[in-house]
Amino acid sequence: MPEDSVVLRGGTFSWLFPRRGALVAALLVPVLVVLVALAVMASSTGMSPRDTLSGLLGTGDPGTVMIVRDFRLPRVCVGVMVGAALGVAGCLTQTLAGNRLATPDLIGVNEGATAAVVATAAGSSTGMVGDWWLGPLGAVAAAVLVVLCAGGAGSAGYRVLVVGIGVSTVIGAVGDLVMSRENDNTAGGVFLWAVGSLNGRDWHVGTPLLIVLLFLLPLALAAGHRLQLLRFDDDTAACLGVDLRRLRAAALALAVALA
Repeated sequence: MPEDSVVLRGGTFSWLFPRRGALVAALLVPVLVVLVALAVMASSTGMSPRDTLSGLLGTGDPGTVMIVRDFRLPRVCVGVMVGAALGVAGCLTQTLAGNRLATPDLIGVNEGATAAVVATAAGSSTGMVGDWWLGPLGAVAAAVLVVLCAGGAGSAGYRVLVVGIGVSTVIGAVGDLVMSRENDNTAGGVFLWAVGSLNGRDWHVGTPLLIVLLFLLPLALAAGHRLQLLRFDDDTAACLGVDLRRLRAAALALAVALA
């Protein structure tokens, strides 16, 4: 075992972690807890830490409990979970591409989602953007188009990245052209959807998101651990019992799902 690593063992299961990475992760946990507490307390009314704690525990007055539990806490938790998902997706994309500047939006995820929303909102006078599932559907469609143009999901990461930049640019240009012909309400509604907002996000959003993350994050960690083999060529990885094409395809699918 390398001296700069630690091993987590449980029965027949073992996991090798870089010592520095494990230390940083352990230090970030209390920092995250403090930041979440500060975010829950932050408001224009200046709620005190005591009132916030009583609202969180359910021992305060009904108004405080409702504000903390039903409005502030779920909004902050959704923000943390979304940030975690995007961070892991970014790490997978960077590892696949071998470039620290690579991000999921470079493979058409954002532009595909926005294009789907633009298609449903076009011609509307109210600015409504349609059903929520259209965005993820458009993101998946754009990612599939990128993969097909790049020669398959198992293609080298840099090829997927270069093709993704081209496809994203084309989809974004078409979306901008369509939106330039729409009224202000429609353009404003699509813009707000594309930028994103935590306003009004409650446990009806947070609970499904948590369930999805509990399923995807372990898979992403497992894939990320095996992606270290990308430093070798396909033949060397095959001798080690790993099919790099399947590994790249799985990692790309996880990155798209998390983004």
